[in-house]
Amino acid sequence: MLSGLDHLVITVTDISRAVDFYSRVLGLDVRYRDRERVDLMLGDMALRLHWTDSDVSPTAATPTPGSLDICLRSQLPLSEIQRHLEALEVELELGPVTRQGAIGEIESLYLRDPDGNLLEISRPLKHDATSDP
Repeated sequence: MLSGLDHLVITVTDISRAVDFYSRVLGLDVRYRDRERVDLMLGDMALRLHWTDSDVSPTAATPTPGSLDICLRSQLPLSEIQRHLEALEVELELGPVTRQGAIGEIESLYLRDPDGNLLEISRPLKHDATSDP
């Protein structure tokens, strides 16, 4: 019945600060919809930023900055992501650590955006076929 995710709304207190973080730190392309909504493109889906004082309707029952916990897949090795974050002086909360993703084991780094949303950046762990029982 369903085929995927079109967009996910992230409620933020400051659109400009969030756009800077997600574009500069995570490299997402920005598409401005209006002053209260901005799309950050992630492949063929969007992370949609909504400003807390927006008149956009309908919204979630309790849109709250800092309540998101999302795992994003990285095209780059996590060591490169980690070096990039260090160069930008973005603090890691945790990682690299092994976790279970949607389709198997992943290695993850955890950080927070300016509103305190938890962002997990992951890569699939590849296993050597000769080491499997």
